[in-house]
Amino acid sequence: MDAKTIRTVGLLMVSATLIAGSETLWANEPAPMDMTLAQFEAMAEQNNPTLGQAAARVQALQGEWVQAGLWPNPRGGYQANEINDERQAGQQGAYVGQEIVTAGKLRLSRDVAAQAIQQAEHAYAAQRGRVQNDVRRAFYDVLVAQRTVELADQLVRIGQEGVRAAEALFQAKEVAKVDTLQARIEADSARILAEKARNRLTAAWRQLALTVGQPDLPIARVDGNLQEGLPRLTWDESLGRVLAESPELAEARVGVDRAAASVARQRAERMPNVDLQTGVLYDNATRDTIAEVQVGSPWPLFNRNQGNIRKAEAELVVARGEVRRVELELRQRLAAAFELYQNAQNQVDKYSQDILPNAQTSLDLVATGYRHGEFGYVALLTAQRTFFQVNLAYLDAIRDLRSSTVAIEGNLLSGSLQTR
Repeated sequence: MDAKTIRTVGLLMVSATLIAGSETLWANEPAPMDMTLAQFEAMAEQNNPTLGQAAARVQALQGEWVQAGLWPNPRGGYQANEINDERQAGQQGAYVGQEIVTAGKLRLSRDVAAQAIQQAEHAYAAQRGRVQNDVRRAFYDVLVAQRTVELADQLVRIGQEGVRAAEALFQAKEVAKVDTLQARIEADSARILAEKARNRLTAAWRQLALTVGQPDLPIARVDGNLQEGLPRLTWDESLGRVLAESPELAEARVGVDRAAASVARQRAERMPNVDLQTGVLYDNATRDTIAEVQVGSPWPLFNRNQGNIRKAEAELVVARGEVRRVELELRQRLAAAFELYQNAQNQVDKYSQDILPNAQTSLDLVATGYRHGEFGYVALLTAQRTFFQVNLAYLDAIRDLRSSTVAIEGNLLSGSLQTR
């Protein structure tokens, strides 16, 4: 085999495999894979424990609503008076009593409980959003890690082939010893990168499995498209959507209604309830059947519930402040998320429009020049390394873009395994 043939073989082993691999990596349609985002979302709905907890809190408050509107139970019993008076059994009989709840306290208590239920429902919606967002973020992390492994494996294969080609060229005295050493360095670096990519994929999968509530879920390939469906977001639209749709802000606003209902309930407590009791007795001395009626009520001289009223009024002020605090916090979180989004979007645009095409063109030019003897083998390896580094950086930018987009469109919710 002459030197020209060896040079051509070395070029084909390196650059042709590289270009073919890049076309496969960035194909518009993903290859058939195992698990989809929809499957993971459904799995999380069933298995993430925080959703069951949030739903149970709603049910508990519904029970409180029922209890808050129930009347006090009537009471009854036996009574006897004047026993052994003139050696008679005295007056023997029974009584029944009922506490009459005044001032609409039962209705007001249910009003407070109803607002608490609404708050819990918004809290459930918020927790569901956290779970969905974390699942989506973890899914795209796995997808990016999966693509990174594919890219790293291609680099390993090309590195191995590059070593063989460099050694063949060295035997034909077409390249220097330093070229073979450089090829081996590139191959070893590719192996390190591939091992790191596999470790990243394993870690990303574990995070996804934990988020969906299946920590022992065996690792599998995922099916998704990193570039598909990425929206173009603006600050004004994103802010308007967050302030209109955030379940955290909705929960805070209902908290004001709940606090106002609590103030009304505590003020109604100033009106004392009425205790009504009636009984029937048989007088053994006179052989008469007699009845008695008692009506009583506390006198609100000292305790007019003034302490609880003040507490409820203060809690109303706190609730109003909470609305403002949550709104400002959402703006603060959106500002940070939107900065990440804009940076990632700019990077993705720059890579897809300029850097990736330029890296591909550079590789093609170096490969052509190498074929005609214009560039050395080290230059080809450098162009190859640059091409792969650009693709890896593009994957990182896509991951950041996906993560920030999920955060903004998901009302800035995160922390699916944290209790609230």
